[in-house]
Amino acid sequence: MRTLQRLRADSRYTVIGFPTSVASFSLTIAGVAAGVGSAVAFVGLPILAGTAAMGRRFADLERSSIATVVDHPVESPAYTEAPSWAGWFRRVMNPLLNGQAGLDLLHAVLAFPLAIVSFVLTVTWWAGTVLGLTFPLYGWILFNTLGPDGSLPALLGFDGGLAGYVTFNTVVGLLFAITLVPVVRLAALVRASLGEALLTRAVYGTRSSRVAMAA
Repeated sequence: MRTLQRLRADSRYTVIGFPTSVASFSLTIAGVAAGVGSAVAFVGLPILAGTAAMGRRFADLERSSIATVVDHPVESPAYTEAPSWAGWFRRVMNPLLNGQAGLDLLHAVLAFPLAIVSFVLTVTWWAGTVLGLTFPLYGWILFNTLGPDGSLPALLGFDGGLAGYVTFNTVVGLLFAITLVPVVRLAALVRASLGEALLTRAVYGTRSSRVAMAA
């Protein structure tokens, strides 16, 4: 049961997190490019500040997702709020003045290729597992419709007719199933590790966490 729960959490993180990463990467690149390009005209500074504020929202979403993958509690880094006496410009620019802002935007860029790889690995292994293990249910239809010529078993030199065709693809599905948990786990951990390093602060080792663990 624990393994299935972990597989479900890791799969959800890599699959659902992919479109989020695409949006975060695209908006970050567009915002930074527009802000830097128009910074000399003053209007670029609010654009950069708005991009930083958006980056924090995506970072908050990623932090909540990371908590379902890593095996220890994490906390959000401190974000400095604008002082009460600050004027409107200081308040507008405050997101850009936070030290964490740069790491939030950096994560949006660096996590994008990892999100692609983890998504592809997860979808491929799930598809291979499901389609392979259920191949005996529909494999005969493919065999009679398409024939064995050009199929992977034929290319590898296997010639066992319908039985060999179905057996080969079912065994491939079984191999996908056997390796599904570690592959999806690795895909999730690689991406989550980057987010943990740039976006979170581990709470293990602090006095409060030790007291909570002892209780």
